[in-house]
Amino acid sequence: MALTSIKANGMRSLLTMLGIIIGVGAVVAMVALGDGVKAQTTDSFGELGANTLNIMPEGGRNKGVRQARSAMQSLKTRDAEAIEKKVKGIQYVSPVVSSSYQVVYGNENVNTSVRGVKPAYLQKNSITVKNGYFITDDAIETRLRVAVLGNTVAVNLFGQENPVGKQIRINNQPFRVIGIMDTKGASGMGEDQDDVILVPFTTMQERMLGITYIQRIEVTVEQGYSQKDVGQDIINLLRSRHHLTATQDDDFRIIDMSAILKQMEDLMSKLSLFVTLIAAISLLVGGIGIMNIMMVSVTERTREIGIRKALGATFSNIMTQFLIESMVLSGIGGIIGIMLGCAIAKVVPYIVPQAATLITVAPIIISFLFSMAVGLFFGIYPARKAAKLDPIEALRYE
Repeated sequence: MALTSIKANGMRSLLTMLGIIIGVGAVVAMVALGDGVKAQTTDSFGELGANTLNIMPEGGRNKGVRQARSAMQSLKTRDAEAIEKKVKGIQYVSPVVSSSYQVVYGNENVNTSVRGVKPAYLQKNSITVKNGYFITDDAIETRLRVAVLGNTVAVNLFGQENPVGKQIRINNQPFRVIGIMDTKGASGMGEDQDDVILVPFTTMQERMLGITYIQRIEVTVEQGYSQKDVGQDIINLLRSRHHLTATQDDDFRIIDMSAILKQMEDLMSKLSLFVTLIAAISLLVGGIGIMNIMMVSVTERTREIGIRKALGATFSNIMTQFLIESMVLSGIGGIIGIMLGCAIAKVVPYIVPQAATLITVAPIIISFLFSMAVGLFFGIYPARKAAKLDPIEALRYE
């Protein structure tokens, strides 16, 4: 009877379901987008190393004003060596220095980031060399002018040609290409991870930059060790090495990537919840629409209700009839909304390539149950009104 009534007023029923359709579709799409962004952020930090501590130079305060980081030269190569030898729970230690340079091969030239690293950088950042080989300890010791190219740089300079063994010029200095890194793609921040050249750390530090300090130390913590505890051990070691008194500020700072990842996940969760709650308002609007139409339906079918009650229909019979009708409306609207939301979630990455969506079962089930609950809640009042009609008064209704 509910389906027959809905079918008899097809256009009105469709318009009534529209609020539920939009609400459920928006909730499913927004949750999929939020989960996708969260997963993308987690993967990006996973590639960078969620179990990583980045040690950066930090200037002391001069009359309450911190020095510019570019002027900070507190970290030395021996600091990195001491951390690797004396701190427990360290898997990899990689000092890093970098700068941007013009790189030339033949008639082609690009401006890219050149990074001085040690062999441990390969394992720490899960780098795969698809052609050639990576920087060796011998290259570090002898300060060789060799380079490992990111895929973007290799394509821009060499096209389809194999670069291994060829000579390029970095800041007008000759370097021999020894390897090509496999494609890593864009990071969570949108940065092209393949637009980089890696060279021996000592070559970059001494032959190109002419410095004795390092710009940062990247530390990978072993599984089973607390990053907080390892970080505190590093602080104690560096303060001792830098001869800092109890009243002096650290001349370095440690960035815990796992803490940043947790903050990002919390932020994404709150943002996703906020947007989902806004989208859920459409469900409430849709529920009000259902109640409005059910009230109209009760008014239109007053004589029918009177006849049914005169023939023996009970309060619960009439109540059930109208509740089923309202829940069928919200249920069908919920199903259509789920399909609409999934379709939107599938299409969004094609329209916005940087966006990622992840469709999971939980929000779909919750959205459908919520739409059914909306139909039940907003159908109770019209159903009670219909069930409480006096049959004699209902039969007299024109």
